[in-house]
Amino acid sequence: MFIDNVQILVASGNGGAGAVSFRREKHVPLGGPDGGDGGRGGNVYFLCDNNTHTLSHFKGKKEFCAKNGENGLGRNKNGKKGEDLELIVPQGTQIFDAQTNELLLDLTQIGEKKLFLNGGKGGLGNTHFKNSINQRPDYAQSGIKGEKKLIRLELKLIADVGLVGFPNVGKSTLISVISNAKPEIADYEFTTLTPKLGLVDVDEYHSFVMADIPGIIRGASEGKGLGLEFLKHIERTNFLLFVLDPLRELSLKEQFIILRNELENFSKELYQREFGIMISKIDSLNLGQEFKENLLQNFNQLQNYLSDLNHPENFLMQISSLEKIGLKELKFKLLEQVKKGKA
Repeated sequence: MFIDNVQILVASGNGGAGAVSFRREKHVPLGGPDGGDGGRGGNVYFLCDNNTHTLSHFKGKKEFCAKNGENGLGRNKNGKKGEDLELIVPQGTQIFDAQTNELLLDLTQIGEKKLFLNGGKGGLGNTHFKNSINQRPDYAQSGIKGEKKLIRLELKLIADVGLVGFPNVGKSTLISVISNAKPEIADYEFTTLTPKLGLVDVDEYHSFVMADIPGIIRGASEGKGLGLEFLKHIERTNFLLFVLDPLRELSLKEQFIILRNELENFSKELYQREFGIMISKIDSLNLGQEFKENLLQNFNQLQNYLSDLNHPENFLMQISSLEKIGLKELKFKLLEQVKKGKA
C-alpha cells in the first residue's frame, strides 16, 4: 500500500533514577554511600533508507517511543542506557511539527541519519552527594524525562523527470516501456492511483529517474480528482514532461493550457519549471486522412502557442509507446534536460 502522509507521536526515553544505597560489607561498620547513576534515555533518530518507498509501516500505530534508561543500583553500578529508536523513512520524507506546521527535517540523501529527540539524562546516585557535612546522604536524583513531539511525515518522491497529463493519455504506457516501472495499464481513466517511479536507462553510462502521478483533471488544484493529492510528488523534479493525447475531445492546446493552469494554482515554483511536450499515441494516425489533417492543424496550433510563450529550451515531440516510435530520441532529449537542471 502506498502511504505518503502520516501523523505520529514520537518520544525519546526517560532517564533512569539514581540509586540510594550504602555499602554493607563484613568488617566495614561505617560503609558509605554507593548508589549508582541512572542510565540515559534512548534517543530518536530518523534514517533515510533506499529500501523503503512508502510510509505504510507507520500506518496503524500512533506512538513510537525509545526505551527508558535503567535505574542505578548499589555498589556504584550505573543503569544501562535506554535503547535508541531508529525510524526508517524513504528518500524525500519531510518531518513537520503537527501543531505549528514547521518543517523540522527534510531527508533527501540516502544513508542520511538525523538525531531528532534527545533522551533524558539519568539521575545521579547518592554517592555523588557525600561531603564533609553529610557523610550519609539518603537521597538521589530522579532521571530527566525524555522529549515528546507530535509530528507529520510527508513523502515527496525524488525524480529527475515528472510526467504531467490528463487521465488515460499514455503516461503509464510510456513509463512502462522506457523504464523498469510496471504500472497498471488499462483502457479506462484513473488506472494510476498512486505515484510510480521508474529508472530510465538511456545508454550504458547514463540514466535518470522518472515519476508518474495520477492524471490531472480541470479543477485538480481545488481538490477534484486524484491529481492534487499527488502533485507534491513532482515538486522536486528538475524537468516536467507534459503528455498530450490527440484522441481527446479537447485540442492539444486546450489540454496544455488547462494542465499549466492547474500547476500554477498549485505551486508558482512548479509552474516555472522547465518542460517538454510529448504528443502520445501517434500510431492513431492509422485512423484515416481526416484524423491526420485534424491532428496536423491541432499540432500547428500548439506550436504557434508555444512560440508565443518564448520558451526556447522546451521541445515538442510525437511518440508512440506501443509501436516504440521516437522513444530513443525522447530519452536522449530528457537526459539532456536533466543534465542542464543539475549543472
